[in-house]
Amino acid sequence: MRILLTNDDGIYAPGLAALERELASLGEVRVVAPATEQSGVGHSITFLMPLVAKEVYDGDRLRGWAVEGSPADCVKLGIFEYFDEPPDLVVSGINGGLNAGINVLYSGTVAAAIEGAFFGVTSVAVSLEFDEHANVEKAAELVGGIIQQILENQDQQPQLYNINIPTSAIANPRGVRIVPMGVGRYGEHFDKRIDPRGRPYFWATNDPPPKKTDVETDLTALKQGYITLTPQSYEMTAHRVMESMREWDITLSG
Repeated sequence: MRILLTNDDGIYAPGLAALERELASLGEVRVVAPATEQSGVGHSITFLMPLVAKEVYDGDRLRGWAVEGSPADCVKLGIFEYFDEPPDLVVSGINGGLNAGINVLYSGTVAAAIEGAFFGVTSVAVSLEFDEHANVEKAAELVGGIIQQILENQDQQPQLYNINIPTSAIANPRGVRIVPMGVGRYGEHFDKRIDPRGRPYFWATNDPPPKKTDVETDLTALKQGYITLTPQSYEMTAHRVMESMREWDITLSG
């Protein structure tokens, strides 16, 4: 199995290294990751300037390529330049911080997995709740087992998946919940402050998700200590609405 591994925290991030070691048991791993941290860049790509890629070694072993670009750039470049045949699996992570709920819309980690899915490759985004002393080795071990089961159970159609691990699951794993993505709005407030020159500036407060909801989502399951697994899609057409719109009589005026 050919595996393309990337992230948005940068090629030297400990979560990437831990997942690289774990995925080696599943196949040949090639790392193509950003040279520097790219958190929150979403699905941005580079096209107004060249992409610089530098070989990165672990001793005498060619570990992969550090790309001066976004996570999506890394997947594009990796598939086109560093694989003779398309990879069988794209994995993005382990990210330092959850990418659940509406955060997936801003996440470079998830965007890299989406890019892999664009190419018809089963792709998995992996994120771990932020902790300065996170046990990424244990997280990688848990993720490796989940990914192996995904590959064993999914049908032949390539699919995009998002895995999130709460900190509590490292010491006391409760299990895996297959849940939808939470779409409730949260974390939208700003703390207004004044700088030494009297100019106002704003700092995002990163408010937590609402505590109560009638529907189980990745956010509620994570709060209960479960690892979450969500199948996702980049298909953004509202097909049901589009069918009803076919009856509209839209005309041009003037």
